[in-house]
Amino acid sequence: MGDLVEVAKVGELESGQGKFIDVDGKEIALFNCEGQYYAVDNECSHVGGPLCEGEIDGTTVTCPWHGAEFDLKSGEAIAPPAEECINTYKVHIDGDLIKIEI
Repeated sequence: MGDLVEVAKVGELESGQGKFIDVDGKEIALFNCEGQYYAVDNECSHVGGPLCEGEIDGTTVTCPWHGAEFDLKSGEAIAPPAEECINTYKVHIDGDLIKIEI
């Protein structure tokens, strides 16, 4: 298991909302999808759009720049123009703290 880093508190993000997190220079996007939390690279693999600002539909995030879509569970690119996956990070809930595994 990697290091656990506290990134937010439960209830801080509304369902369907994303948040930008900087963990030692690594840009990560945290999302609340109906009470399930997902963490992925913040940069779209197409040209680096900010995924934390993207729209959420179920467990899919759409990049606000060019409409690429990613599965938040697997990091898989599921709609062009992105072709490469993004990294995902395990999320742990510890009481009312949200931690991610780096």
